[in-house]
Amino acid sequence: QVQLVQSGGGLVQVGGSLRLSCAASLSVFGINVMSWHRQAPGNQRELVATATSGGSTNYADSVKGRFTISRDNAKNTVYLQMDSLKPEDTAVYYCNIVGPGGGIYWGQGTQVTVSS
Repeated sequence: QVQLVQSGGGLVQVGGSLRLSCAASLSVFGINVMSWHRQAPGNQRELVATATSGGSTNYADSVKGRFTISRDNAKNTVYLQMDSLKPEDTAVYYCNIVGPGGGIYWGQGTQVTVSS
């Protein structure tokens, strides 16, 4: 069974930085898209950033220029570097992959809280 184990997150002040990590239990060389999503209380889960196996990245407008997604295929890990954090970035963050057989897998979720 595929597992995604997240680490990082926590409490930070406005303008601070955090880095999230997500380690997969399978080789990600064949995984086309790895992504990060977030869900704030009362809101739907939203896509934050994606990274393809070809090196392309995409970001939600709300985080462009502040967040950076990267993947280390050798470590089967995807990262989300979050800089210039704002209170509205407060949410539970989830990593996601679509596995080789088409199964959708999520990390356990990590709380990020930005205090003003």
